[in-house]
Amino acid sequence: MALRRLGRSDILVPPLCFGGNVFGWTADEATSFRLLDALVEAGFNFIDTADVYSRWVDGHQGGESEAVIGKWMKARGNRASLVIATKVGADMGRGKVCLKPDYIKSAVEASLSRLQTDYIDLYQSHWDDPDTPFEEVLGAYEELIQAGKVRVIGASNLSASRLFEALAVAAREKLPRYETLQPEYNLCERAGYEAELEPLCSRNSLGVITYFSLAAGFLTGKYRVPADAGKSPRGGGVVDKYLNDKGRAILAALDEVAAAHQASPTSVALAWIIARPSITAPIASASKVEQLGELLAAAELNLTSGEIAKLDAASAWKA
Repeated sequence: MALRRLGRSDILVPPLCFGGNVFGWTADEATSFRLLDALVEAGFNFIDTADVYSRWVDGHQGGESEAVIGKWMKARGNRASLVIATKVGADMGRGKVCLKPDYIKSAVEASLSRLQTDYIDLYQSHWDDPDTPFEEVLGAYEELIQAGKVRVIGASNLSASRLFEALAVAAREKLPRYETLQPEYNLCERAGYEAELEPLCSRNSLGVITYFSLAAGFLTGKYRVPADAGKSPRGGGVVDKYLNDKGRAILAALDEVAAAHQASPTSVALAWIIARPSITAPIASASKVEQLGELLAAAELNLTSGEIAKLDAASAWKA
C-alpha cells in the first residue's frame, strides 16, 4: 500500500483515514478497541478525531472519542506507530468556542491528557474564528510545535478566501502554515471543494482529508427508497437530501462499477475519492467490525479511467 505525504510535512499516511467520531458513541469502548485492533492489523494507522466528539450525545461533554483512543493506545503500547489527528475550536459549551491563543493552549493540554500522549501528529482548527487574527492563531500553534506537543497543523471548514489568507499570513510572518485541509467532499457534494478549494490546495501542496466521504451513509447504498429512512436515526435527513434523480443516478453508477470489481458501493465511493490527485485520504468510520472491510478495501481498489468518468458524469455539478 503506497503511503501519501501530509502536505509538505514529513508525515506519511495510508490513503484512508479512520474517523473516530464513533468511539464512545455508536461504538462502545470494547467495540472501539476491536475496530482499532482490526484497523492496525490491516496495516492502517491514520485516525482522526476531535475534542468535541461526542458532545452532541445526551450526558456527554466532549472528549469521549479521544479518551477511548488514549485508553487503547496505552493498553496496546503502540503510540509511536500511529498518526493521530484531532481538532480544536468547535463548540464545547460553557463559552468554549474560539481559536484564541490561551484557549488553544488549554485545549491541547486537555486533548493530550485524554489521548494519554505527549504529542499530536496533526492538530486542526475545527472551525474558522474570524474574531481572532491568523497571526495569533498560528503564533499559538508555533509555540506548541516548538514545545514538541504538535507536529503539524491543519484546518477544517475554511473557505477558499480564508484559507488563502491563512497561508499568506504564515508566509509573511514566517509562522507554521496549515499543511492540510479537511473539507466535506463526496460524490454527492463536489462543488464546495472542487470549485475553489481544490485549485488552492493543489497550488500550495496541501494535504486534503475529506469528511462525510460517504454522504452520511447514502453512498453505501443503504437508502434506495423513501421507506429506507427508517433504517437509522439520521435516515430521514439523508433520504430528504440525497434520494432524488441525481442521487439515484450516482447509486446506479456505483452499482455498475462495484459489480465489475465484485466490490461494494462503499468501497467504490471511497476509491473514487482516493483516485483524485488532489486528495490525500478520505475519512470514513464504522461502528461494527464487520463494516470495516468495505472501507479498507477501497485503498486497494484501482478504478479505470472509464469507471471514474462514469462516476464523474453521474455526479456532475454546474458552476
